[in-house]
Amino acid sequence: MPLLTLSGVSKHYSERIKALTDISFSVNPGEFVAIIGSSGAGKSTLLRCINRIIEVSQGDINFDGRHVHQLDKRELRSMRTRIGMIFQHYNLVNRLCVLENVLHGRLGYKSTWTGALGIYTDEEKAQAFQVLKLLGLEEQVYQRCDQLSGGQKQRVGIARALLQNPKMLLCDEPISSLDPNASKVIMDYLKRINQEMGITCLVNLHQVHMALAYAERIIGIKHGRIIYDGPTKELSLDKIHEIYGSDAGNLLIDMGGSHAG
Repeated sequence: MPLLTLSGVSKHYSERIKALTDISFSVNPGEFVAIIGSSGAGKSTLLRCINRIIEVSQGDINFDGRHVHQLDKRELRSMRTRIGMIFQHYNLVNRLCVLENVLHGRLGYKSTWTGALGIYTDEEKAQAFQVLKLLGLEEQVYQRCDQLSGGQKQRVGIARALLQNPKMLLCDEPISSLDPNASKVIMDYLKRINQEMGITCLVNLHQVHMALAYAERIIGIKHGRIIYDGPTKELSLDKIHEIYGSDAGNLLIDMGGSHAG
């Protein structure tokens, strides 16, 4: 049974501005799926519709057996604990230390006042230390986040998401602000989390070569519509050109000439 199913999902801001049109696909537990497309294709809107940061205009999203649009405020808060979100610009509280930021991953499980007071159990703190060690951040535990590199900040963001004990990670352009070395480190960690912890990953990527290297399946989006949905190894050069249009040439140069299909 799929973990996530989208059926005929559209998001229209007006008659002229159509961010998503008739999006349908399913994701099975444990999959690692890359969503590719040019800037403005609708990738970020799609992820934000899944956890209802953005409301869909029409269609249905089913996550873990629940119709997302039918959830009330309390049920939606509970559902979001099972969907970790990783952002392009990290969304950390820079004046707080690494550990404090990671513990924010538990806020969805707490009452408003407990969360506001920053009360965490010893078990939650132990789990935070364990996750930070997994991500190679044990030496930065008490460092302020504004003193970290971009790659370290993104690892803090991943650690925070993991502390939710999620079934799925939604990663919105997680490497677009990073240099190639830091990008590889982040993608290696995401792949390891997917394989070793069994957490389903849905990753927005602008970089085709990264999608080809890490994803088992690719969904290509252009102007808010799905152009390709299939195995990575079957993504052809012609289909990449169709997805990216005039941007395809530069992307293929970045890939160093390697391609699938």
